[in-house]
Amino acid sequence: MAATREEVAVRATRAIVFLAITGGALGLSVWGIGPKGYEWIKSLHVIAVISWMAGMLYLPRLFVYHCGVAVGSEASETFKVMERKLMRYIINPAMIVAWVAGLWIAIVMFGFKGGWLHAKLALVLGLSAAHGYFAKAVADFARDEGRRDHRFWRFMNEVPTLIMIAVVILVIVKPF
Repeated sequence: MAATREEVAVRATRAIVFLAITGGALGLSVWGIGPKGYEWIKSLHVIAVISWMAGMLYLPRLFVYHCGVAVGSEASETFKVMERKLMRYIINPAMIVAWVAGLWIAIVMFGFKGGWLHAKLALVLGLSAAHGYFAKAVADFARDEGRRDHRFWRFMNEVPTLIMIAVVILVIVKPF
């Protein structure tokens, strides 16, 4: 089922507001905090990344189980609530905080320089794309549409894991 014009307008407005808030928060933090707050921003970033990854690893598992229940069943409705709340209250806010804090660190502490940093950002963009795909899946499940089988979601569960491993290696080892 295609989105209506009103739904598209609401989504576009949300995206614009998100970008404005994120850009404003990043600008204020770069201007107002300075390098002295690095340990606090880094701690916030790590906490947000852990929360984001926990959600990104758990959500596809919910999809695996959701695929196995009948459309319209009590279990299906329970999964819909769990998926929506996980996305709205944990994954989305954690991603926003991880991006804002991470960009602050990249700009203020590293001057947005370093091959490892650029590679990390490319991987985080990939993780963000997976996040968007999972958000679409939450909406599809909520409408009882676009279901894929459990094998697909078991495979998709590995995508955030592989990205996480590569990012950790880049951040700790800084191979280039």
